[in-house]
Order: sequence, then C-alpha cells, then structure tokens
Amino acid sequence: MTQYSPSPLGEQSSGGVEEFGYKQAMKRGTGRFASFAVAFAFVSIATGIFTTYGSVLNSSGPAGIWTWPIVIIGQLAVAFIFGALAARIPVSGYSYQWVSRLANPVLGWIMGWISFTFLAIVVVAVDYTIASTVLPVLLQYEGSPLNAWVITGVVILFQALLVALSTKWTERVNNFAVSAELVGMIALVVLLLVVGFVAKEVNFANLFSTGNVPAEGYFSLGTLNSAGPWMLGFLLGAFTIVGFESAANLAEETKDPARVVPRAMWQAVLASGVLGFLFLIAVTLLAGDPVELAKSGTPIADVIARVLGPVVGTGLLVLVVIAIFACGMVILMTGVRLVWAMSRDERFPGWQALRKISPTFGTPLNATVFMFVVGELILAIFSHRTGALFSLFAAATLLPAIIYTGTVVMYVVKRRWLPPSKGFNLGRWEIPVIVVALVWLVFELLLFRDDSFADPWRYVLVMLALGAVYLAYLLVRRGGAKRLAMPDMHSIDAELAELDADAVNRDQVHRP
Repeated sequence: MTQYSPSPLGEQSSGGVEEFGYKQAMKRGTGRFASFAVAFAFVSIATGIFTTYGSVLNSSGPAGIWTWPIVIIGQLAVAFIFGALAARIPVSGYSYQWVSRLANPVLGWIMGWISFTFLAIVVVAVDYTIASTVLPVLLQYEGSPLNAWVITGVVILFQALLVALSTKWTERVNNFAVSAELVGMIALVVLLLVVGFVAKEVNFANLFSTGNVPAEGYFSLGTLNSAGPWMLGFLLGAFTIVGFESAANLAEETKDPARVVPRAMWQAVLASGVLGFLFLIAVTLLAGDPVELAKSGTPIADVIARVLGPVVGTGLLVLVVIAIFACGMVILMTGVRLVWAMSRDERFPGWQALRKISPTFGTPLNATVFMFVVGELILAIFSHRTGALFSLFAAATLLPAIIYTGTVVMYVVKRRWLPPSKGFNLGRWEIPVIVVALVWLVFELLLFRDDSFADPWRYVLVMLALGAVYLAYLLVRRGGAKRLAMPDMHSIDAELAELDADAVNRDQVHRP
C-alpha cells in the first residue's frame, strides 16, 4: 500500500496531486479572483469583439449579433462539464489529463497535441492583432508586415519574461488588466447608451438590419460547403468565448482547485457573455450607417470616437492593448503548463528538459522558453505571407471546437467512472447540460464546413500529421499503447481511512 505523507508546500487533500501519482512541484498561490481572471483574460471580450465585429458586419450584418446569446448558452454548458471534470481531476494538463485517464492515453495524447497546436497558434494570433490593427491606429503610423512581425515578437518576449520569472507577478499584471477591462467595458456601455440617447443617435432598426447582406435567404442553413449569412455570425462568439478552461490548467497552483476552478470557468463565460452582449447592443445601436461602417478596419473604435470623442476613442484603444497583452500572456502561460504536464509524463518532444521546474523562480522555465521559441518561429515562417498567416489564425477558431467536442463526448461516455467530486457537481442538471453542450458543439462544427475554412482545415491536418509522427515514435519506443499508462489515480482519503482502520485493528490485537 502506498503511504501518504503531507506535501511540503502544504496543499490540502482536496485537489492534492498525490492522489494522481504526482508530487507537488509548484507553489499553490492562485486565489479565487486570480483563477477567474485567468479564465476571463483568455476569453477577453474586448479583444474578441474588437477584432471580429467588422467581419460579422460584412458576413451577417448587424443582426448577426443575435447569435451571441446562443453561443453563450452553448459554451456555458461546455464550461459546466469542464467544471465537473476539473472538480474530479484538478491537475495541470486539463483535456490531456482528463481524456488520458478516463478514456485512453493515446486519445489523451492526441487531445493534448491538438491543445498545444491551438495555444501555440492563438498566442501569435492575439499578439499580432496589437501590431497589425491596434497600434497603427493608436500611434498613427502605417502598418507593414515587417513592423508587425517585429512588434509581435517583442510583445511575446515580454509576456514570456513575465511567465518565466514570476507566476505571482504574471497574475498581478493579469489581475490589473482584467479589472481594467471589466471597469472599462462597463463604463463604455453606460457612456455609449447615455450619450447616444441624449444626442438622439440611437437607431433601434440597426439591431435587426442585415446591412449590405441580402435579406433573401439570410436565415438559411446554407449548402454542403457553405453556411448561411446569419449562421456565419456565430463565429463572433465562437472566436471570442473560448479559453475559459485555462483556469483548469493552473489547478496545481490554485488553492482549493476542486471548488475554485469550476466556479472560475463558468463565471468567466457568464460575465463575458452578459457584458459582451450589452457592449455589442450599445455599439450596434450607435453604428450609424452599418454599410459604411462595415468598410472600416476598426469599426468599434470608429463608433466610440464619433459618439464619445477622440479622447475616449483613444482610451478604448489603450484598454484593448492592455486586454490583448493580458490575453496573450495567459495563453502563453496556459501553453507552458500544458507542455510541462505532458513532459512530466515523458510524452512531449524534449520532455527531459521541459519537465523541469526552475529552483530559482519556481516556474517551468524551460517550457516557457520552448513556447516562446515556437511562437517566434511561427512569426518568422509566415511574416511576409499575411494571407497564409491569417488562414493559420482561422484554425485557432476551429481547434477549440474540436477540443471541446472530444472532451464532452469523453465525459458522456465515461461519466459513470469519474472519481468523486470534491467541489462541483452537475447533479440533476447533468443530462440537460450534456444535451445542450452536444447540440451546440455539433452545430458549431458544422459551421466550419464553409469554404472559407478550407485552408484552416489543411493546417489542422498538417499539424495532426506532425503529431502522428511523434506519437508513432513514442509508441514504438515505449513498446506499444499498453506501456503508455498514466500515473495511478487513487484516493488519499481512502488511504487515510485504511491507515486508521489498520491502527484500530492493531490496538484490538494488542489489547489485553
């Protein structure tokens, strides 16, 4: 029988890593707000809405914003299921760990590889937005592929330095950014609506306008290789409301993770959903001529500058820069934890170095350097091929849908074999939540049949092929899938009870 000894870092048995076959390697310092802030920063409604609202105007018109509430309901169901998993297996690696332990280590590795490719791409995609879209407008200079490459590279460098040198300071910067985004977005909604009504610039007809999109066939489902106009509006929410599961990837650094992490995930989705929708309504009411606005590269900033003046418009751009920086930083930190978790199990290329925790900084320093280098390589390869780069970024919208679908399906099949929850349970709502999540995810995946996602699908297949090569090597080296087992998942509470029972039996034996 394995003997339990308390961790030197003093984590509680609720969510302790020993019951999953690991030793506590990093300090538990992440509290409730910091966990919520990680999930909220990854979602980053300021980033998502600022970068995709113009695309929705062109593909679906202003009425496309009404897809947003449906996305929130679907993603909230997914967040509840992820919360049920995180409350039972609160360790770094999230979907990689869950699928490996409950379904199959090979399937788990594939899920981990897909998650890694998503995080490696999306950190570049998010940071590239600062350099290519926001800073040229904010600082009044002409953007080019060269200066976008250089600026994005510098931004990733600063994020990597924070993640590598101090988790505490990374969280402090993120907490500040999330607080600023929450306060700033609420203030913008209130100011836009108040000033808009006073100035009589509010146009309710915009909420139901199709803009320059023909009204005929607007709500059609589309064809085998194309989605209908209104259907494409779902990409606004599908691109934005992702990444809430990042809180689960810091579970081993979170205090009482079985309770804190699930709450952080669903609260981040709900807060982002409600606040984001109010902001979308305010901007759309004040869009003026939506056909003309659709021609702008920065429609959100244009509306705010026109209604509230250039000073507030500039303030919005500063807020967006802060939000995007925090979003990219959290994505990088999430990717680092995933690489480290897979390397700890000896299942990632270069695991010998990447599984190490820096004794000086208490962070996965080598894994951080690795994620930084991968990001810079993606930039270097595609720096002068912006068309291919944006096609790669589009894959970052597709990959989360694949990850969520695979994880939810695994939960449906294996939910009867889950270990007991220590903090969050779906209870009698489990079946309704599962139905909503599955219906939403199937619908979302069908959106990606559109011809515009042909190149992203090719990139996904290429990345999967690269992963398959390493997986084949790993299986041969280990001597087959049976040798790819995860560390044992056992109950510390059960072991303590067994120890107590042994002690009682010994007392009875020695009692005169």
